[in-house]
Formats: sequence, C-alpha cells, structure tokens
Amino acid sequence: MSNIVAIVGRPNVGKSTLFNRLIKERQAIMDDQSGVTRDRHYGHAFWTEQYFTVIDTGGYVVGSEDVFEDAIREQVEIAMEEATVILFMVDSMSGLTDLDKDFANVVRKSKKPVFLVANKAETVERQHATAEFYELGLGDPYPVSSQTGHGTGDLLDDVVKHFKTAGIEDPDAGIPKISILGRPNVGKSSFLNVLTGKERSIVTDIAGTTRDAINTHYKAFGKDFILVDTAGIRRKAKVKDAIEFYSTLRTVKAMEESDVVIVMLDATRGLEAQDMHIIGMAHKAKKGILIMINKWDLVEKDSKTVDKLRKEMLERLAPMDYMPIIFASVVEKQRIFQVMEKAMEVYENKTKKITTSRLNEVMQAEIEKYPPPAHRGKHIKIKYMIQLPTPSPTFVMFCNYPKHIKEPYVRYLENRMRDNFGFEGAPITIFFREK
Repeated sequence: MSNIVAIVGRPNVGKSTLFNRLIKERQAIMDDQSGVTRDRHYGHAFWTEQYFTVIDTGGYVVGSEDVFEDAIREQVEIAMEEATVILFMVDSMSGLTDLDKDFANVVRKSKKPVFLVANKAETVERQHATAEFYELGLGDPYPVSSQTGHGTGDLLDDVVKHFKTAGIEDPDAGIPKISILGRPNVGKSSFLNVLTGKERSIVTDIAGTTRDAINTHYKAFGKDFILVDTAGIRRKAKVKDAIEFYSTLRTVKAMEESDVVIVMLDATRGLEAQDMHIIGMAHKAKKGILIMINKWDLVEKDSKTVDKLRKEMLERLAPMDYMPIIFASVVEKQRIFQVMEKAMEVYENKTKKITTSRLNEVMQAEIEKYPPPAHRGKHIKIKYMIQLPTPSPTFVMFCNYPKHIKEPYVRYLENRMRDNFGFEGAPITIFFREK
C-alpha cells in the first residue's frame, strides 16, 4: 500500500472519530470509554484527487492497568512504521499531558512527517489554547474538530503534499474476501496471526479481545485474498454493553461483504446453538461456507472420531449440509493451511459458471431418471434451465407449472447439481419460471 496516514496518540483523544471522518464511514467503534480501539484498523480515503489509506490505532500508554497495554503499543508502532505520514492527535479540551510528552518522544524517532492535530477545538478559546502544544516541539498544531469536521480540510491539504503518487482508489477491489467468524475465544485471531506470521490481531484468553473487523492481505497458493478477523458473536441476551453491540454489527457487516466465511468452532464444545445461528446467517447471505473445528488437539479421539463427528454435524445442519468440515489446531499448526486451501476451493465453487448446454445436458438426464411428481393429475415438465450471472450459483428452470414444484424435489435437483458439478461449500439457489 502507498500513501498511508496513521492516526496515533494517547487514549480517548478522538482518533477513531477522525478516522471515521476521513473515510466517510462509521467503521471504527467510538465510545467515551478509553481503550475501545485495540488492533490496527484500515480504511480508504480521498482528498483533492489523492487516494490514501488511513490507519486507526489504540491509545498509546505506559504504566496503565490495561492488560492490553503492551499489545496496543506494539500495534501503534507497527502502524507508524507502515505510515507515509503520522497524525499525532492531542486533546485541546484537556490540554497537554505527561502522556502526550512521553509519546512525543516516541513519535520523533519515526523519522516520518508528523502533523500535530489538536482535536476538540470547536470554540475560539480552545483554538487559542492549542498554543501550549508547541512545547512538544513538533511544529504548528492544527486545531480541528473530528466531530464536526472543522479544520480537517486545512490539515489534509498539507498532508497530501507528502504523497509521491496519486494512490489507488480501492486497493482491495476485485480481491476475494474471506472472513473468520465464530463465538468469542474460539481462536480466530490466533488463526490469523499464524497464517500471516505476524501479530496482526491482539490475542489473549479474554473473550471479546477483538472488537473491530480487521482486514489483512494474504497470499497463498499463488493467489491474493483479504482475511477478515472479526469479533466473536454471542447470543443477543448475553450482549450487555454498547461496545460489544457495535462489535457484533461490524462482524455481521464484514460477513455480508465477504465472499467466503470460515466458521470456527471449539472442538471441546462441539456444534452449539450459537454456531448454528452463525452458519445460518452466512447461508442466508449466500456466502461460501467452510467449518473449521479448532482445538482438535484437546479432544480424545480414535480413527473413527472424525467421520462420526462430521456425520453428526451434517445431520444437524441439514439442509445446510453442503459445507466442508476440517478438524484443525491453531496451537499445533495442524491442518491450518489445509483450511485456507479448502476456503479457496469454496471460493472457486461459489464463482463457478456452467455453460447452458452442459447444464441442460446433465440435468435433463437427471430429471428423466426422477421427474417432478405430478400435481392433481397434471404432469410437470422442466423444459430448460440457465445459470444467472450472480455472486453465488443461481439457476432458473423454465417449466409449465412452476408453483407446483415442492421443496423435496428442489432438494433433489440441488443434490444432483452438487453430484455433477461440485459446488462444495457454495449455496445453490433455484428459481422456477413458467414457460
């Protein structure tokens, strides 16, 4: 990525609000509680014919009681290393603090262009008060209001002068997106970190560590993908605070924007009702689906355990029983790359196109073997079929009495399509039209 702007600073100065302002979306979760943002969060922005990437970061602090303190600092430092320009944000309402002074020493070491952004400067008095930030030795402070947008235009006018290229409108356009979903604490962030070989997401034993949907570019088997780490989804009744509520919304949004969903389960707990709910959401959204059973190393097993559990799960999931199941262990690095290889196969299956001639040749033979049951003495004849140019496999079958074709026969047709054309992990939709 080129043209990267990293927003850094101590906790609760308004970094996520500015991030959302620059990318013109409410992507990052905002709350008056400090420490809401933990991982690096990326978005795309545009200003005066210049495209650039914006990174939101957690609050940089030393000596706090926050168990995530060290991990957040590491994420901030990585963001500054990646950045073309650094926006060091301070709070004109609370004024200069010792944390600002300590972090200024860190920022100076980066050797990158640094803009001192004095946020919450909505009034003339606060704009004048920003003069105290000259003490940091980082040049003129830019009085802005992330909330209203005041002053951000002048700031961006000067920021884009440091870009060497016009940038790319959307660096992620056309790249398949795979999201990792599941209940809290099943190992989603650990899985992402092992795949990428980096501490991309903060990992702890505390459920709910990941809050935003974290996008990461990933290349394997000669193909580019975007992996999306998401917050764990709990039952609605257990969601108690606003931060977790918005985390869940971000997760659902990430799922809806994905091509393939890896639903991760905990092998020690098996397929639970909430897992079924998550799989059902992905199925309803017409996403490619792969089930990954993590922590397989913690389960006592024999040579028959895998086949037995797979059969039991697919029976419970029916009619959503078209998805592959892989038993893996992130800790032991067991079959994790097989998971990604299979996810790529699911993507290929989801985007697979069958020619009309081949489709009719194969399926008409299957229909002749088992024609649709007659309705009140009326014989139903399916005359021909086509595949529609949709994101997931969708077919239209033309017949004389479309309203009289029942669900069991639709299931038969779907199963015959899977037998003949594959489509493992991909949802199939069949419509019937009168001809």
